[in-house]
Amino acid sequence: MKEVVLKENERLDDLQRNGYWIIQNPGRFCFGMDAVLLSGFAKAGKGDEVLDLGTGTGIIPLLMEAKTEAAHLTGLEIQPESADMARRSVEMNNLSGKIEIVTGDIKEADSLFRSASFDVITCNPPYMIKEHGLKNPETPKAVARHEIFCTLEDVVRQTAKLLKTGGHFYMVHRPFRLVEIMATLVNYRLEPKRMQLVYPFVDKEPNMVLIEAVRGGKARLKVEKPLIIWSSPGVYMPEIKETYGF
Repeated sequence: MKEVVLKENERLDDLQRNGYWIIQNPGRFCFGMDAVLLSGFAKAGKGDEVLDLGTGTGIIPLLMEAKTEAAHLTGLEIQPESADMARRSVEMNNLSGKIEIVTGDIKEADSLFRSASFDVITCNPPYMIKEHGLKNPETPKAVARHEIFCTLEDVVRQTAKLLKTGGHFYMVHRPFRLVEIMATLVNYRLEPKRMQLVYPFVDKEPNMVLIEAVRGGKARLKVEKPLIIWSSPGVYMPEIKETYGF
């Protein structure tokens, strides 16, 4: 790992993978369990070109580089400060030849990248609709959680343009929007192929959903067994420990 100069309020977090670390600022936004689960749910084959939409500080490209044989990964992020942290994390981990961070708007992704140029696209998008209940919609945390700069349809529309025919799209979202998610995917010819509901505890309702869709795929959906995070407060389920290294 290269030496890195941290800016004010930044810290280094150990990713527990390949000796990789990531730069984060707790005052802005730190990655959560959803990003880690998405990086494990998503698949990329040898030689694949991968794009992560709304990459934040680059957590998904970093973890997928460690877990897959993808040829190259690109992260697109609209917030310059987050993109800067992601870029410095890539450099710190000596991954500049494998991962590129681009500062830009998801809604304009088709002007930044060639059409049908990616084998895999991932996204951990804002879950909450627009600015409902927000006092300050311009804060980094608000941008990450609410559809301020892009909507679900923006993400799906751009994915349909940038994904190769037969390419795979992976997304983590909230179950309360599942009907809208499925309808939007099908509308843009991204056929849902695999889905997994994530439960915080065995006796609680699911609070996340992981979805895989294929551009131009045939209609057939596999619903995987539920993924449960905690056996009791502070204690991960064995499957989470084995799969994600917690």
